[in-house]
Amino acid sequence: MVDRDAMARGREVFDPIADRLCALPGVDIGRMFGTEGLRIRGKVFAFVVHNGSLVVKLPERRVGEVVGEGVGAPMVMRDRPMREWAEIPLDAGAERWVQLIDEARVFVDSITP
Repeated sequence: MVDRDAMARGREVFDPIADRLCALPGVDIGRMFGTEGLRIRGKVFAFVVHNGSLVVKLPERRVGEVVGEGVGAPMVMRDRPMREWAEIPLDAGAERWVQLIDEARVFVDSITP
């Protein structure tokens, strides 16, 4: 179920970050899991989900660190935690979102030909 208010609050934080990053070479907006997300050379690295949380693609080890720090949780799809995707709630703060989105961009850039 989509919480449109929560998603709008998440987009209020995400959209200015996305605007800044879309000025970088190879970065644009595309579709992922039914929403729009940031991509680098066609590979998605960050997006806002139905509950307003941020989802970022990070190395599996880093997802574990983020979870261990209590900042987020593994993204779960169809009852399965995704190894390289972390879900970060809005209350983690805009600065944390900026940091993790930048980490995700660098990671996906490094693994995308």
